[in-house]
Order: sequence, then structure tokens, then C-alpha cells
Amino acid sequence: MTAVRTEPELADRILGGWVGRIAGNMLGKPVEQGEVWTRERIDRYLRRAAALPLTDYLPEPADESDGLALRPEWRQCVRGRIDGSCRDDDVDYAILGLHLLETHGFDFSTEQVGDLWLLRLPYLQTFTAERAAYRNLADGLKPPLTATHHNPYQEWIGALIRADVYGWTSPGAPRRAAALARRDAVLSHTGNGVYGAMFAAALISAAFTAPTVRHALDTALTVVPASCRLARTVRRVATLHETGLAWEDTLATLGEETGGLGWIHTVPNAAVLTAGLLYGDGDFTRTIALTVRGGLDTDSNGATAGSVAGVLNGAAAIPAQWKDPLRDTVRSAVFGFDGVRISALAERTLRLATAGFEAPAAGYPA
Repeated sequence: MTAVRTEPELADRILGGWVGRIAGNMLGKPVEQGEVWTRERIDRYLRRAAALPLTDYLPEPADESDGLALRPEWRQCVRGRIDGSCRDDDVDYAILGLHLLETHGFDFSTEQVGDLWLLRLPYLQTFTAERAAYRNLADGLKPPLTATHHNPYQEWIGALIRADVYGWTSPGAPRRAAALARRDAVLSHTGNGVYGAMFAAALISAAFTAPTVRHALDTALTVVPASCRLARTVRRVATLHETGLAWEDTLATLGEETGGLGWIHTVPNAAVLTAGLLYGDGDFTRTIALTVRGGLDTDSNGATAGSVAGVLNGAAAIPAQWKDPLRDTVRSAVFGFDGVRISALAERTLRLATAGFEAPAAGYPA
């Protein structure tokens, strides 16, 4: 993949990130419950519906027991029933991050992130660490105490899913993207929870200019401590991939090594994400399909994998079965944004990306 050289190409890559995030999120949403929908059960579901290899949104359940186990929203997220995107926090936070940068610029403070949550985000649409931080904000606490007070979810995946917009608006500038993501993440997370957000933002930023997904992953690892568990886990997946080990065996190995952390923790989900990206090898459909089939937090992982693959490929190269059912429309719980066009969000993101630098990012024209 060559570096971004023109504004139309940058626009296509940013739109690809938005479309990819939304499509990947919707692909994983029906089976988002890691203790129920294991990797093995997801594949059994797909086999019963004659949907392996997975090349489209999930099929309708082949039997009643599978239907009862799916998330309640499944009817709006399976192939043949999709009419615009479903609402989900994985997309809400991307929208909220865009609004944050438009409102406060790239010098925003962590306190301003919290203020915007209280103003624009309904409390009942927050979960785990974000709900704990929201409650702390409402009680008058300030960062970084909002991340630690009565919050047992500090290293869960919530901050990672908020990071995309910082990568989209920092094309080819992964350290800048990571710094922005960190300033957001510390409102609700610590440790590997923060590192996950920094890694994701840098990964998406690097995808604009990296020749391969492996190059983007290697670049993203440079923004987090090499000794942290997140970095060690990502490197472990990369090493197993290099040996030629099958995708299933790589995930089985990592499942044994990280399974005790739980299905919403950042580290095991980073393993699933990394495996999906490496074994998907830049192909959009294969990347999001493998990532969702990997289990755990399927909609969050599918969203991030779709964002990375969407940036790598650009929106024009994303197959129609993923784009067309979305109807260029987003459902969102963020006040003032429900029904907004995906293309409009991408255009607004492009304006920030092109205006946000005093000097151009590497690979981007002056």
C-alpha cells in the first residue's frame, strides 16, 4: 500500500475507516457476549446456516436456540434485514470524538471530554468503565480520579473503542494520534486500558501510510511500553503468525495465555484483533470475518478491524455487500447526531485531518 498523496485519496481512506468501523461493528453485534458466543459456537452457527467462509453479514439463525442466544438487536443486524446502521457505543464514541475535536480542537483537555459526555451522551448508553467514570463525573470528581474511584473496569476495552477518530485525524502521525487518545482514555482507564487506546489510534494512523498491515502493527507498538502486557500479547500473536501456525491454533494458544482476564479486557481482545488483521492480510472481508469469528467482544473488535482495513483499502474498495445495506446512515445515541450521514461524518473528519497540522504528516502533501 502506497502513502497517501492526494486529498481525494485521503478522503477515500477516511470514509473507508468510518464505513469499516460501522460494518465491522454490525457484523459482530449479534454475537457480542463472549462467555456465550465462543469462537467454536460462532463457527457452529455459521456452519448450520451454510455461511462458512463468512463473506457477508451474519445470516439469520438456523434454529430457535441460536436465535434466543443472540443479542436482542440481531434482527436489525443480519443480512437481508439491515436498513441503515444499528446504534452502538462503538460508533457513538467515534461520533462523540469527532464532536470533541470540532468543539475544542486538538488541544482539548480530559475535563472537556467528560463535560461532553455529560452534555451529549445518555448515562444508560454507557457501560463498565465509562459508566463508572460518568457516575464519578456526575458526583463532581475530576480526572484522573474519575478513572480509579469505584471502577473495577480500568483495563477493559472501552478506551480502545474511543480511539479511532484520533487516528483518522492524524494520518501518518501515530505518536500524535496516540497522545490524543491517551488524553481521552485517562478519563476512565488506567494501565493496559490506556495503552489499548494509544495502540489503536496509532495503528489506524499508521494504516494511512504503511505498506502492509504488519508494518502498521509494528509502528503502533512503538507508542506503548514494550514491557506492558498489551505489547507482549500483540508481539506473541505476530510471532505465532510468522511461524505459519493456523489462525485457529494461534487463537487457542492466546486464549490459554490470556483467558483469565475475561472477555471484555483489553489484552485478550487485542490478541483477537491482531490475529484478525494479520491473517486477514489486508483483505477487508477476510479481516473483519476472522476478527468476529475470533469471539470475545465481537462488535468492538470487528469495528476496530474494519476501521484499520477500511483505511488500508479505502472506501471505494470495500465490497458492496458491506456498504450498501448501511444506506449511508448512522443511528446514534449522541444527542444531535441520530440519522447523520456516514459520508457527512467522513467529510467533517477530513476537514479536521487537513487542518489539524501546522506541518503535514509524513507522506501527506504540504
